[in-house]
Amino acid sequence: MSRVVMMCGPAGAGKSTIARRLERAGMTRLSLDSEAWRRGIRTMPIPNQLRDEIEQELRARLVDLVARGIDVVLDFSFWSRRARMEYRDLLRPLGVEPETIYLATTRAVALERVSARERGHSEDYPLSAELAGLYFDHFEPPSADEGPLTIVGEPDS
Repeated sequence: MSRVVMMCGPAGAGKSTIARRLERAGMTRLSLDSEAWRRGIRTMPIPNQLRDEIEQELRARLVDLVARGIDVVLDFSFWSRRARMEYRDLLRPLGVEPETIYLATTRAVALERVSARERGHSEDYPLSAELAGLYFDHFEPPSADEGPLTIVGEPDS
């Protein structure tokens, strides 16, 4: 049976860093940002229609990989409980319960990391401080009642 990890956290939390580690350890990494970058998109937010198209393609790839027994790390933000539950509902019929790795990064650290991005690859989308702040402020942290959860770091109060 496949292992599926959902990376979870706002922009600048460090999701892609951990997702790439999991990829080096043998998991297949699926990333909406990387796919958009491959298609020539260099600014955020991704237009809704294109975002939906890319996500549908990645969902189909996810289902195919899981059906073949391949471990997958989903390098998305999973910013809302609804988004996390949609993927759980997608995977449940395949016999997979994904685990969520939540990067509990402080607002200050996340915004500093976004500001310091070099914008040279698909995890370096430029975001204004205002947009990065909105992403952080609207992020819905996961809870254990959603399913398997690992929390990395603890935000300052």
